[in-house]
Amino acid sequence: MICAVTFTDKGRLYYADPGPLTPSVGDYVLYPTLEGPEVAQVMWAPQWTSEDIGGLPVLDGMASPADLEALAAARKKRAQARVVARRLIREHGLPMKVAGIDHVPSANRTVIYFSAPHRVDFRALVRDLGSTLHGRVELRQLSARDEARIIGGIGSCGRELCCATFLVDFEPVSVRMAKDQDLPLNPLRISGACGRLMCCLKYEHPLYQDFAENAPAIGSCVSTPSGEEATVVGHNVPSDSVVLRMNSDGSRTTCAMASVCSSRKAHDQFYGDGTVGSASVSADPAGPSG
Repeated sequence: MICAVTFTDKGRLYYADPGPLTPSVGDYVLYPTLEGPEVAQVMWAPQWTSEDIGGLPVLDGMASPADLEALAAARKKRAQARVVARRLIREHGLPMKVAGIDHVPSANRTVIYFSAPHRVDFRALVRDLGSTLHGRVELRQLSARDEARIIGGIGSCGRELCCATFLVDFEPVSVRMAKDQDLPLNPLRISGACGRLMCCLKYEHPLYQDFAENAPAIGSCVSTPSGEEATVVGHNVPSDSVVLRMNSDGSRTTCAMASVCSSRKAHDQFYGDGTVGSASVSADPAGPSG
């Protein structure tokens, strides 16, 4: 069994083993963390899955009224800490921007996440925060990607940011990935909300690499099953197809890449007698084989 919970409204989902519990969507449960059990809201009710999901944390139980009161108090504490932090940052004249607040009631510890263009000496700020909030205060500087993960937002695709929903770790992304996918090298087109290269460039890059290894190069000659000569003038990686220009009349057609890259013999074995439409072609033996 598996269920999903969240600690904040529309926040990241965390998966867990419900154990003997059967909570419904909207119920509050105790999710085990390094700081101890914390109250979380169920977003996916427990459901059975056939996949191997061993190692998931097991819920500690349903949240009691006292736990919900502590959650409400922690929310008030975070709101207070945000207001105080912004005021003291202005008073100290520091180039910092508060990105998120976390409060651990059991340790009376408040963690303030901030972003800044460079390293900041905030020792005096920490002392003032500790005396104002009456507890231990930690300040942690975030990178641009981590800031976007905490704040969240909508990407150019119209969906919520990947880093704020399901991404666990940031994988390296390079401009080469954009080039391999024939994307415009315009920073405004290939950059995410954080100002860095979009993480989604990594998703389809292996598909483009495999296609480039197997597809005939643009400009290479191929022949159709009817014997007509054609030239490859384009690639369509998402549909796994190529665009051909017929040498006889200059018309264009699209066909599956697999039919182009196969030898004529393999093509005939796959398609039988070879009586297929003009959109299916086989590679010219004199041309590249992919």
